[in-house]
Amino acid sequence: MVEIFDLILTCLLGILCGVITGIIPGVHVNTIGAFTFAATSLIFKSFSPESLAVFLLSMSITHALMEFIPSMLVGVPDEATALSILPGHRMVLEGQGKKAIRLTAVGGLGGIIFTVLSIPLFLVILPPAHELLRPYIGLLLLIMSIYLIVSLNRNLEAIAWSLIIFILSGIMGWVMLNTPLSPNISLLCTFSGLFGVSTLIYSLGENSILPRQCPVNEIRIDTRVLRGVLGGGIAGALLGFLISGGDDDRVENLLTSLSALNTSDALFSLMTIYLIGNARSGIAVYISKIIENFSLNHLIFFSFTSIISAATSFVLCIKIGDFLTDHLQYMDYNRLSRLLVYFISFLVIIFSLIENAPLHFILLAYVTSIALGLIPHYVGVSKSHLMGVLIIPALAIYL
Repeated sequence: MVEIFDLILTCLLGILCGVITGIIPGVHVNTIGAFTFAATSLIFKSFSPESLAVFLLSMSITHALMEFIPSMLVGVPDEATALSILPGHRMVLEGQGKKAIRLTAVGGLGGIIFTVLSIPLFLVILPPAHELLRPYIGLLLLIMSIYLIVSLNRNLEAIAWSLIIFILSGIMGWVMLNTPLSPNISLLCTFSGLFGVSTLIYSLGENSILPRQCPVNEIRIDTRVLRGVLGGGIAGALLGFLISGGDDDRVENLLTSLSALNTSDALFSLMTIYLIGNARSGIAVYISKIIENFSLNHLIFFSFTSIISAATSFVLCIKIGDFLTDHLQYMDYNRLSRLLVYFISFLVIIFSLIENAPLHFILLAYVTSIALGLIPHYVGVSKSHLMGVLIIPALAIYL
């Protein structure tokens, strides 16, 4: 009875921590996971390894869903730069912020449900598929990268800029991931600059405001949403997905797919521990070390935990997202953006000092990532090409 209470308590605590880390820009779930893992000897005096794993998993899933809210509502640029921004920002500029929040909520919950329902199929297919495709993973990544660079642009100049941005971000990613620094600090510094602070700084120069958002009182699930959920769920296993449809369909489909991919990857990472002994995320690595003999019973148990966490986060995402959307419209947006730039920069410095990282190197990398993140805004291409920061280091391993 005590164990059941502990599991429920740690699940709720994980959801609460996931909400906090998700809505505060710059706080990554892996950082909290690292601190939690470092304190396992103390935690195990009160909680079982399974309870601690439940905390980490529920926090990871909740964070994966909630982090879309600040990414869409903060740092919204001017309408003229629509090509250079992410799909959530585009919908916010059109007054469809609340609809975008609901799309991500549906995508996140749907991605988890799809992954759970697909477990029997994955148990049969993935082990032989992994052995078959492993020699070609690098080639598949390269083909997908070329496809995205070409398909997301309309002319040769944009393709050239996208390729330059992709390569430069990849070089930076390779440098950062091959330093003796903690991956948590490397990714915090790099991603904060590339995607967060750079967008905030650009929005300051454009005197951006949060447009008035249209009220939404219902959640509509149609074939576009289901296609996005399916695409994101499959992407958790196949490392990529294809999106079809017109421009409006494309944005909504992409947003749903990204949310489904983000949440389903948390559970799929645990599945790969059981199937091939490979933890694909920071949280999964910690769980694999906490539970040394990861069995099928663990996978089934964590699947139910994932559904509970995703369902709770679904409600919280809509409620908190609507609240922030309504209130941010009446705030001094430029002042909020400046405060967030200072706050994220402060976090980078604080976590660097905690990890005993060389501060001069971190600051140089941070400023460089901000400068690189500003380029897409000024040349009018998608910031999605900055994902070369992870793709090119992966290509260097597999090719």
